[in-house]
Amino acid sequence: MKTSALRRSFLALSIAALSLGGLSLEAQAQADKKNLVIGGTAGSNIDQLKLGIVPILQKKGYTVKLVEFNDYVQPNLALAQGSLDANFFQHLVYLKKFAADQKLDIVELVQGPIAPLGVYSTKRKTLAEVKDGDRITLPNDPSNLARALVLLEQNKLITIKPGVDAIRASEKDVDQNPHKLKFIPLEAAQLPRSLGDAEYAIINGNFAISSGLKLTEAVVLEKPADHYLNVVAVKRADKDTQWAKDIAEAYRSKEYKAVVDSKFQGYAKPSFMQ
Repeated sequence: MKTSALRRSFLALSIAALSLGGLSLEAQAQADKKNLVIGGTAGSNIDQLKLGIVPILQKKGYTVKLVEFNDYVQPNLALAQGSLDANFFQHLVYLKKFAADQKLDIVELVQGPIAPLGVYSTKRKTLAEVKDGDRITLPNDPSNLARALVLLEQNKLITIKPGVDAIRASEKDVDQNPHKLKFIPLEAAQLPRSLGDAEYAIINGNFAISSGLKLTEAVVLEKPADHYLNVVAVKRADKDTQWAKDIAEAYRSKEYKAVVDSKFQGYAKPSFMQ
């Protein structure tokens, strides 16, 4: 092989080695990072982060910036695009569907508490007072819409067609609706504002709280199944980093449980927090 060819081969190998080294350094920096940006939706989710998780991470040497959102779309897009390291606002059913629909490589890291979905009303004191043709507003995203319909079925206001997967049910899957209830799907953040225009509103707990409603004011609260508990989401590539492990450890800590028990009473919790 001529000298010039040898030089070219050596140069190519050197560039490849530098490139691999650069990737390793970048990956190592991501793994060792101490500045975290975590997103959460307004109300109980961001409050749990502020009061329960951030202090624990700070003790571990992290600097944490919280970003508050008012919808269920932007937090996952921001996570996938890299402007967030993690988010805490959604249950597992929503995360999986959103990630699949948007082709995002984001996954659950650890479960956390959730403020239950509730039926609220300024016109009725109980569900027993329901009247024919009553209007019910409910979340318009598919996973929470199904969740709201299941809550109505559990309270014997409707039935869902046999064989329909409960986590995928929609208005077209309602089998019996003896009171001819009118369902009005709205963006979840807008549901508290709909109370004056409908007989009942089925509101996600975090948005109920952020609007000034109390869980104890609900006509009825759901008892969420495990797949409706909130989860922390991260990019799949970050799931095994030390900082992600530290976030998961914070959620499983006795300190966080104490905060939830004292300041977020009535919340549904994962089994490790019981």
